[in-house]
Amino acid sequence: MMSLISVGGNVLSRFLGLSTNALLLRCSCNPACLGPVVKSFSTTSDGPPRRPPTGYIRFMKQQHPVISKQYPDMKLVDITKKIAQQWKALAPAQKLPFEQAALAAREQYKADMIKYQAQLTPAQSAALKQEKQQKRAKRKVIRKKRELTMLGKPKGCRSAFNIFMAEHFEEAKGASMQGKMKSLTDDWQKLPDSYKKVYIQLAEDDKVRYENEMKSWEGHMREIGREDLIRRKEMRSRKTGKAKGIRRKANIKTVKTKVPAESAGGKASTGPNLRMPRGNMKKNEE
Repeated sequence: MMSLISVGGNVLSRFLGLSTNALLLRCSCNPACLGPVVKSFSTTSDGPPRRPPTGYIRFMKQQHPVISKQYPDMKLVDITKKIAQQWKALAPAQKLPFEQAALAAREQYKADMIKYQAQLTPAQSAALKQEKQQKRAKRKVIRKKRELTMLGKPKGCRSAFNIFMAEHFEEAKGASMQGKMKSLTDDWQKLPDSYKKVYIQLAEDDKVRYENEMKSWEGHMREIGREDLIRRKEMRSRKTGKAKGIRRKANIKTVKTKVPAESAGGKASTGPNLRMPRGNMKKNEE
């Protein structure tokens, strides 16, 4: 359910400018209500084809005007939740027309993408591949940040300048964000060291707060089996501690070899496999 709401909330705004002559839910079983099944989603003749919407997004596009008309004062996020609940309650036969239309559009999208890639130069293909990788990495970062927020990860510690900036941002000179930042940076550089020490101490206190909260949070992550979210430094310290404990136990179990005071020849033994340094041997020969 949460995934449907998240997806719906991200793309619902794209369809707000479209026609509001949507069909009612009872028409969802009629494929004719869905418009043309096969359609090219190319934005322009020169640009790459646009990825077609899924079956759920098509259903959402259809239901949004209906819900908005029924509940004029309902917020966008609540409309998305309601549509997600409706989609979840649909029978497989009711979902089938939307999913079939999405599948046909997906096949058309693949064909359009093959044609588009065939006309690209090697440099354009490399640029398109790099762009896809960047978008994929960006989506991954966003998903990771959202997941950490849902898991209650503590907020990072603030620097002395960040604390100073938060306190004086409203009164800072400048009409734009960049102007205020420049003004605050200049004020911070001109601030006497005696005043800076106050913010430095606040930053140190916030760092202690962050470390304590992170230790508690990482302990909870271990309990629920999410050690992949623990900081690497913390993982290394735990592994080092375990290794030291293993070596300590091994040293306790090791039996020390007793070296006799004199060997059978009457000469004192220096222990097994021990040799006298050459300098000492020369002195003895003299």
